[in-house]
Amino acid sequence: PEAPEAPEAPAEGAEPVAGAAAGGAVYPLPWVLSGRTEQALRDQAARLLAHLSAGPGPLRPAATGRALALTRTAFERRAVVVGTDQDRLTDGVKALAEGRSVPGLVRGEGVSSGRSVLVFPGQGSQWVGMAAELLGESEVFAGRMGECERALSPYVDWSLTEALGSERLLARVDVVQPVLWAVMVSLAEMWRSSGVAVDGVVGHSQGEVAAACVAGGLSLDDGARVVALRSRAVGVLAGRGGMASVPLPVGEVRERLAPWAGRLSVAAVNGPSVTVVSGDADAVTALVDELVGEGVRARSVEVDYASHSSHVEAIREQLLSDLEGITP
Repeated sequence: PEAPEAPEAPAEGAEPVAGAAAGGAVYPLPWVLSGRTEQALRDQAARLLAHLSAGPGPLRPAATGRALALTRTAFERRAVVVGTDQDRLTDGVKALAEGRSVPGLVRGEGVSSGRSVLVFPGQGSQWVGMAAELLGESEVFAGRMGECERALSPYVDWSLTEALGSERLLARVDVVQPVLWAVMVSLAEMWRSSGVAVDGVVGHSQGEVAAACVAGGLSLDDGARVVALRSRAVGVLAGRGGMASVPLPVGEVRERLAPWAGRLSVAAVNGPSVTVVSGDADAVTALVDELVGEGVRARSVEVDYASHSSHVEAIREQLLSDLEGITP
């Protein structure tokens, strides 16, 4: 039978408020839903939305997420809503119920082929305090992080442990990208030690460096050199550009960029209705303001340079020099 309409109420005090970890860290939280069919999945989302709206007390997203993951039957059609606060989680559930696509909502099927693929994301997946618990709980993870730190040491003057808990350091592109590389490489090692056989890897943006290391295309030392020197070179672009996430199909976004031809371009297509735009900072701001004024939930990405745009041509020669001699 289909899962019950709403997750069970958690025991009082059993879970923290969503997004709040020890030390005030804010982290992304997943809500998992499933159904036998696509319509059943949408119905589940609608019932959850109604339950959340009618709740007698304040919403506790972390407890809700735990109940959805651990007390519900997992059917074939599945969706995950990811957010750092109540509004984004609720918006994702509403979009699922209505059959729309929004950032933070992923649909798929739970039928396994028996093969595993690790996906390595780009910048933006970080939060202050990430990996802190794993460092204390997983010897494999901590050991690999130590190896990554030693590999990075010729190129950086900060420590991984310090950077993981520092909002100031993680705001720097020359810090956050090597930190994410180390965390992703170490997570992959931890999964392997738990028996996960990795059949393939996929990397996006700077996540490609970690993917190449895990796949054996780059040594750990070469991966550290690539990510450290690349992120340092990107620093010269800081302050000139920006990026934005636009919840519209790429074709429509390209049409909307016409007033800023040569100044804005499509940087990435993250989904059928999730497009990333990159370019001059003032043009990004103008585009976001225009879209928001029309009711489109566009938002600026927290970077001060225009990755995946013509801006990066300015560092081409520097990178060729810095990375000379590295071969897969």
